[in-house]
Amino acid sequence: LRVAGGLSQAPAPNTSKQRHHSCSPDNPSRNLNFFPHVPRFRTLYLPQAPPEHLIAKMGSEPQYAKYPLLPLAQHVFALTNAYASRPSQQAAAKALNDAITEHKMAPLYRYLAHPLEGILNQVGEGGSQTPGKPLSRKSSLAGMIATKSTPTTVNLPWDEARYQELKADNDRELEEFQKEEDEAVEKAGDTEIQAARGKRAEFWARVGDKDRAIAAYEDVFEKTGILGTKIDLVLAIIRMGLFYGDKLLVKKHVERAKTLVESGGDWDRRNRLKAYEGIYLLTVRSYNLAAPLLLDSLSTFTSYELCTYSSLVVYSVLAGSVSLKRVDFKSKVVDAPEIKAILGDGDDKILALSGALSAGPGADDTMQDAPAPTAAAKTAVNLTTLGTSTDQPEAEMAIDFSPLAQLVSSLYNGQYKYFFQALAEVEENFLTQDRYLHEHKNWFIREMRLRAYQQLLQSYRVVGLETMATDFGVTVDFLDRDLAKFIAAGRIPCTIDRVSGKGVIETNRPDDKNKQYQDVVRQGDQLITKLQKYGQAVRLRGSERA
Repeated sequence: LRVAGGLSQAPAPNTSKQRHHSCSPDNPSRNLNFFPHVPRFRTLYLPQAPPEHLIAKMGSEPQYAKYPLLPLAQHVFALTNAYASRPSQQAAAKALNDAITEHKMAPLYRYLAHPLEGILNQVGEGGSQTPGKPLSRKSSLAGMIATKSTPTTVNLPWDEARYQELKADNDRELEEFQKEEDEAVEKAGDTEIQAARGKRAEFWARVGDKDRAIAAYEDVFEKTGILGTKIDLVLAIIRMGLFYGDKLLVKKHVERAKTLVESGGDWDRRNRLKAYEGIYLLTVRSYNLAAPLLLDSLSTFTSYELCTYSSLVVYSVLAGSVSLKRVDFKSKVVDAPEIKAILGDGDDKILALSGALSAGPGADDTMQDAPAPTAAAKTAVNLTTLGTSTDQPEAEMAIDFSPLAQLVSSLYNGQYKYFFQALAEVEENFLTQDRYLHEHKNWFIREMRLRAYQQLLQSYRVVGLETMATDFGVTVDFLDRDLAKFIAAGRIPCTIDRVSGKGVIETNRPDDKNKQYQDVVRQGDQLITKLQKYGQAVRLRGSERA
């Protein structure tokens, strides 16, 4: 165990069961900043606690975590994404084809590429024929592809012979699973029977058959009594829902997993569930609820079956930027060691990687007038060294985080011209390219503009319209139209006066008591209206009572 304090150092036991995310001073890239507030680590050896006992307290190793392969869902999204480049679409098509061949994914191949039922291909000339309903297509179609019509010629061709070959391979595997289960029923015990059923469930998840995979997982769930295994099964069902974009299924089983974890789940599964719930909340645009979960997951992330660490960093920064208050934004995003290790530059990154940098109390420092980092200062990081796992389906890719870094620094430091430039780059490089973010990109851009406007206007009573437009690097007409939308919606308490001269913006600052009074009046009016409607519905005349 690595603990902080003034304890004397002792050599750690040489055991083969060390967890892959163990932290040490000599290897700061493993599980960065597990204790971000501690500048150094010391070793404490507990001879009376064997490694097996410690591992048992942490919980058993995750099961059913390999399938489905969520990167394939991103490839499907890329094929239908109008913002994706043609080379990226071609790479996605190749990766998808290779995975279908390697994992014998006959159901997924039919679901995607069938000329009549496939979601990637147009209906053929036989338009009078009604397509079937493969794998709950109605509930999954909107969440799996970017557009209803493929914007480019890059596609997944249908080959009937290939499909029949894949299907024959699937049938042979199913026969082997059935034979193994029958032998287990005759000669072995419940453990072997459950293992055979678990293999069948993982098989359906591997080949991409949503309905059969969920049914098989539920069958294993009903016949197991181990809480950790039950949580793993529910997490596997959540990933199936995320793969097919079924938000209702994901919501139902996230609540189910939370109930199981609260009933006695171990620390590892409780920690993994944070990332699962955070990703789900992103898909339903609850960024304010997703931000604390995702940010808390950064220092102890192990859910590589869900997403890569680089993706988690992107999700955490975006969710925190749009939803956190300024003080929390400072402590949890701007000064967070885990984020500085990725978005920082120079000494800040080195200090964050070493664990010597702490977020501190989150004090709101004075805005700096230093120029924002230029586009030439790239922050491309390969996150392969930041965390590894045998269950990680796809290697980390080098990502240029400089737009995110500039977005965070320019927003906090009030450099709004650079902020708008960074916001455009973030939209182009991240929001339009990610299957979880693209659906809400317009909302995100609008909310970030609103946040910048509010941050500037709350510091002044009167601001010149032309001066503010210059600060943001936009035209006066654009700023006038954009502010008018937020003012009309009651999002910004100010008025624009363009009658006298060049135009000024006057801010109105209602105090908390007036705001509370207005809220009480509005809620009271709503309550009276509801009571009147209810009274009209239940009122009966004397003749009607008789």
